[in-house]
Amino acid sequence: MTTADSPGSPGSRDDDYIQAFMNHPAPAFERAALVVVDMQYATGHRDGALGRRLAAEGSNVAGYRFDRIESMVVPNVSRLLQHFRAGAGAVLYLTVGAGKADCTDAPPHMKGMFQALDNFEGSREHEIIDELKPQPDESVINKTTIGAFASTGIDHLLRSLGRDQLYMTGVSTNMCVDTTAREAADRGYGVTLIEDACATTHEDLHNATITNFQRLFGRVISTDEAMAELRGEPQSDE
Repeated sequence: MTTADSPGSPGSRDDDYIQAFMNHPAPAFERAALVVVDMQYATGHRDGALGRRLAAEGSNVAGYRFDRIESMVVPNVSRLLQHFRAGAGAVLYLTVGAGKADCTDAPPHMKGMFQALDNFEGSREHEIIDELKPQPDESVINKTTIGAFASTGIDHLLRSLGRDQLYMTGVSTNMCVDTTAREAADRGYGVTLIEDACATTHEDLHNATITNFQRLFGRVISTDEAMAELRGEPQSDE
């Protein structure tokens, strides 16, 4: 997916010059990790705490978020999981939530949300949704911050595994996915956002994130493109 093709892309704006400054490493399965971000009941499932809260408030924003999760994110992440598990890729899950039931270990800007959504380790809301459960040998790292690099050992784990090409999926596009992806780019990782495997609450936030991420942070491609390039298939310029 090129800048001109991407949802929310600048389109006619004359800013393709940015691409000339970017260095995309050749995709290599043995260096790649699929990162599944925060696909938990708390905020990643219609029947979870956020979904129930929005429904009770009569909010209309839940429709876009959960429709996209159900129709695009879950099916596409499932396909990517199968692809990575069958090949030489690694799979890493991130979760967000407090480590303690009283949420006293959460930073101030996250504590209120964790408490409101009963999102702490050991609760049902904190669990990864059944449709995307990790396998026993796959790493699950919990973060208490929006970006994973700020509160976890993800950098050490990835470097130990020799994985420096990250394929990012999950929720929310403009929050935990984007922040973790930016943190990774600033640490020298090659980062790719899988556009049709991410979701957030508002379409404009999703599109703006996709557009902005391509300005030096990394690439944006589709699930089909990710699977094809990791098989070494030629990519169309169309």
